[in-house]
Amino acid sequence: MICKGAVEEVFAVSTMRVGDICSRDAVTVREFAGLAAAAQLMRHKHIGYVVVIEPTVGDSAVAPIGVITDRDIVVGVIAREAGPRTLTVGDVMTRQPVLAAEDGSVSAALHHMCEIGVRRLPVVDRSGRLTGVISLDDVLEGPAEQLMDVACSIRRELKVESALRP
Repeated sequence: MICKGAVEEVFAVSTMRVGDICSRDAVTVREFAGLAAAAQLMRHKHIGYVVVIEPTVGDSAVAPIGVITDRDIVVGVIAREAGPRTLTVGDVMTRQPVLAAEDGSVSAALHHMCEIGVRRLPVVDRSGRLTGVISLDDVLEGPAEQLMDVACSIRRELKVESALRP
């Protein structure tokens, strides 16, 4: 069995910073927005995760106060036959989400995701302002490209050998 440290070393997640790989275009919504409007936003943007924000005092930045997913809407509202048109984002969202520090390690963010069983975390700067979202997709993109290069190398090696030794 491969140990966690070996996997981190192979994929260099222990040395990568969250801010280097996170998505900077976080989709946001306010707590008092209608739940149906949030669902429509998810559909329009082709996403299943929205960060709930409130403005920070004194500037135009925003701080994350929660998150809402398409699964929250389906499992928490539709499956319970609640009226989605009468609810707000604040009625369904997960409050006080675990956050990833922009200058924190990807390894630490992955550990938090694993602990709480989520695929995404809001990313904040040192002042607690939202700067993006990190997802498992972001983490896997680099290693996936590396693995494609490995596979390509193996295929080319076989072609070269076949050409040299018919």
